[in-house]
Amino acid sequence: MSASPGSASDIPILYEDNHLLVVVKPPGVPSQEDESGDPDMLTLLKADLKRRYDKPGNVFLGLVHRLDRPVGGVMLFAKTSKAASRLSDAVRTRAFRKTYLAVLTAKPQTDSGSLRHYLQKDAARNVVTAYAKPTGDAKEARLDYRTWPGADGAPLAAVRLHTGRPHQIRAQFAAIGCPLAGDRKYGPSGRGAPARGGHGDIALWSAAAGIAHPVTKEWMEFRSLPPRAFPWTAWTEQQLEQAASAVQHASD
Repeated sequence: MSASPGSASDIPILYEDNHLLVVVKPPGVPSQEDESGDPDMLTLLKADLKRRYDKPGNVFLGLVHRLDRPVGGVMLFAKTSKAASRLSDAVRTRAFRKTYLAVLTAKPQTDSGSLRHYLQKDAARNVVTAYAKPTGDAKEARLDYRTWPGADGAPLAAVRLHTGRPHQIRAQFAAIGCPLAGDRKYGPSGRGAPARGGHGDIALWSAAAGIAHPVTKEWMEFRSLPPRAFPWTAWTEQQLEQAASAVQHASD
């Protein structure tokens, strides 16, 4: 079971200035408040800002993007409404570069390539269905990937997202017969091998994010590697870093 932080002091900060807060989200923590009532990133970080800067009243913190609850890694927040607006525009115009690492349960037909599907979400069941062609209100989802061999036929995949749909990586790889390790929702009958070690049950990690600073316009990149726990220990930290870089800087 994933461990939830008792306070924001358990959440590593990668970068902070007057406009931007970049942290490492622990797996198992919701991005924002949900029906579970469990501590969530937005609430924890707001409380931490209030405490650290002795701020009176409500603290503003904007959610720039979301990570699924079981997923950990780089996550960005806006500390001002102006930054929130500009960062949201970057996400909308796909100027926000996101790279993930994932462990697959099967090898794709090609070592590298692109996936394009149309995803339709069933909100009642919180499940996304991937279609090969446009259908109904399904939204286009695109990603690039590259894989490296791993133990027991479970390859490592580095993924660069071009769109940010709910459950996108999980649903798209499941659609080609390569669900993520430990993904009980999209794996075959829930039989994906769980990621042990208290770090979440899906082998998916937000490894890098790149975006122009909302005020200075300087291009900034932030990185985080998965924990040294199964199944990530099948690769060295250097191999994981190289994998993330391989797609993060791939040309459009």
